[in-house]
Amino acid sequence: MIGIFDSGVGGMTVARAIERVCPGYPLLYFGDIARTPYGSKSPETIREYSRRNTDFLLSHGATIIVIACNSAASTATDALRSEYDVPVLDVITPATLKAAAATRNNRIGIIGTRATVRSEIYRERIESIHPGCTVISQACPLLVPLVEEGWLNRRETKMILRRYLHPLKLQQIDTLVLGCTHYPLLGKLIQPRIGKRVQLIDSSVEVARYLKEYLDKNKDINNKLKKENPTSRFFVSDSTGPVRKLADRIFGRNIHLEKVNA
Repeated sequence: MIGIFDSGVGGMTVARAIERVCPGYPLLYFGDIARTPYGSKSPETIREYSRRNTDFLLSHGATIIVIACNSAASTATDALRSEYDVPVLDVITPATLKAAAATRNNRIGIIGTRATVRSEIYRERIESIHPGCTVISQACPLLVPLVEEGWLNRRETKMILRRYLHPLKLQQIDTLVLGCTHYPLLGKLIQPRIGKRVQLIDSSVEVARYLKEYLDKNKDINNKLKKENPTSRFFVSDSTGPVRKLADRIFGRNIHLEKVNA
């Protein structure tokens, strides 16, 4: 199974994108809602949570891990790859490749959690791929809780977005990386506030495409994973009414969330 973990429900945008781009594969999702958000935690704590999440997914049959959390990907990817003997994919690498290729004026904006922005991983990777690019990062710590509460079209959310995006507009970016898998759910609010000419890079879509390329190149893994009638499971460490509604909204169908202590 393809194991996917996130700090909450936002990683379900990755799971949904993988369903669309890579149909026929059983998914195993774990959303650590009880400990969300990860972005305000220390790197050591995020790495420990990431190990727990990985152990949980492996114990339930995952044979490949997708880190669907930018905060975890920015701080725990190297540790997981060195400690576990399974392929570990992260959401950051595909998004940086896409952003570097998409920019026209070499001015790229990043929005993410404090942990992601603090790591500077997006800036470092984009500059290594595309020297000469200017990368402007903006931490947006309030967005994940707003999404988890289902406040996707509230006036307060619009006001906060405008405040976060204003410095990036002043920098005249032409590409904006949604550096958190919760943020695609706010895409319709972000686009008009950053400007129609700015291209949004959805990390959930990009990692799904990256996974497809990986599976196409690794036929042995691909053949073991692909099923005629795949059955996916969705686990969470906590469950609330807004979370359940948001999961159903992301997938466009009823999603059974299994609450576990992990």
